[in-house]
Amino acid sequence: MPRALTSLAVATALAGAIFPAIPLYAQALPVAEDSEYVAIARLADTAPLVLKVEVSRTITVEADRAPDVPPNMARLFVEAEVMNLIRGKAGVSESIRYLVDVPRDARGRVPKLRKAQFLLFARPGARPGEVQLISKNAQIAWSPAADQQVRAIVTELVTPDAPPVIRGIREALHVRGNLQGEGETQIFLATANGEPVSISVLRRPGLAPRWAVSLTEIVDEAAAPPRPGTLLWYRLACSLPAQIPARALVSDTPADNDLARRDYNYVLEQLGPCSG
Repeated sequence: MPRALTSLAVATALAGAIFPAIPLYAQALPVAEDSEYVAIARLADTAPLVLKVEVSRTITVEADRAPDVPPNMARLFVEAEVMNLIRGKAGVSESIRYLVDVPRDARGRVPKLRKAQFLLFARPGARPGEVQLISKNAQIAWSPAADQQVRAIVTELVTPDAPPVIRGIREALHVRGNLQGEGETQIFLATANGEPVSISVLRRPGLAPRWAVSLTEIVDEAAAPPRPGTLLWYRLACSLPAQIPARALVSDTPADNDLARRDYNYVLEQLGPCSG
């Protein structure tokens, strides 16, 4: 059997074996260098493996083995060399295999990816040397800018003092000051690991509200709002609920609970939408 047909047969067999274990995702190529922080943070936060790879070979999977792929896309069986393991335990194979859906060009041709470099967000596959992309945008075209951004986010995620995953609001209360219009709202958040995160909003007559986030139960006077495009900002902007649950409002009076709601809405406005 000619070598090309042998390779195709092997790839088709492997792809058929992988299909039941590995869901497939469409991938729009290329991804811009200024990929949104939120998109990459979500990928890096979820993926146990983050890899830089160089494609050594691709084989287009036959249409009858990829019935869910639309006509403008193609499913590829990819073999790639691992250039860097950015996140994950040591022991990943030097050569890996995975499946990805890519768009065809205007003439219906499949892009040639040999020697192309990508950043992958994946999990181990069912067999040694296989990986599974975690979502439809989990293969990003490599560039110096994308590489730098991914490594910065991964570094933030794995540091011991990384901001924890936010699960919701534990308590929120407003305490009035001595002057008309003076007061402070404190919001204590529930986190995945039990580590404290608190938000404070301070209002004084004639001054703009001042708000801050502290990674402690005790509000730190030196605390400040998180900078957009940081892990703490991402945790808050993408995890806080649209409103404070009624059970979490523990102010002394209904009027003070209303003020806590007002200040919480102010925080959401300051954080902005969950996007890059």
